[in-house]
Amino acid sequence: MVTPCAASPASQRHRMLGALLVRRLPGSAHPMFNIERADQGLFLLWLAFMGLLGFAALLLWQAGAWHRLIEADPTRLTVVIVLLFVGCSGWAGHRAWVLGRQRLALDKARRSAGSWSSEFLQGTAQPGADRASWLLVLGERAHGAHEMAWWLNGIQLKLGLLGKVIGFSILALQLGQMDSFDPSQSAQLLKSLTGGLGIALLTTVTGLTGNILLGLQLMRLDRFADALVADTLALSLQSDGAPDGDRPTGP
Repeated sequence: MVTPCAASPASQRHRMLGALLVRRLPGSAHPMFNIERADQGLFLLWLAFMGLLGFAALLLWQAGAWHRLIEADPTRLTVVIVLLFVGCSGWAGHRAWVLGRQRLALDKARRSAGSWSSEFLQGTAQPGADRASWLLVLGERAHGAHEMAWWLNGIQLKLGLLGKVIGFSILALQLGQMDSFDPSQSAQLLKSLTGGLGIALLTTVTGLTGNILLGLQLMRLDRFADALVADTLALSLQSDGAPDGDRPTGP
């Protein structure tokens, strides 16, 4: 018989590194910081984040920044990075909704088919069940889908660095084609040289920005999945130490 877990599922979640950092922030006791624990709170936070980004993108469009960005980058790497970010952010929103439903199923002790927590609790409740193997299955379902998103997040940064290499290569080629320097043509010369430099800077900035903003979304998904796994494991340990009549039953 496994010893009952003395800590509640909420206290187990507080031990996660991200939760500890948030709790130590000034004003962290404000109800606004608990929105993630509400029904589909993670998805609501994602919607708020996307709303801010959408408003910023609208302001940039009104200022003509998007048009100038596309014109200044003939490689179109910035467009690829932006489209990759939008697609991955849409997936992050869907994933936040899925994790929110699993969190709701755990909090309300549902035993519906498809709930990761219910399958884990029922599997570990079987005689001779291997808890470690079930924990690996639960961890894979909670985190496995995030690996590809993290890889694509790194691709954004690599595309930005690729644009930097291309831009400086264009700049080097233009410098190599200069036979002599004519002061009367200095303005045209500087314009041609800054084209390659502009490609290098714009693609790098776009890649870095997309990497940071998407990384924030994926980090919250990982922390939420960590809390889901920790609370499910804590509930399973409590069930092992509970009387037979108090243990969770199957569907």
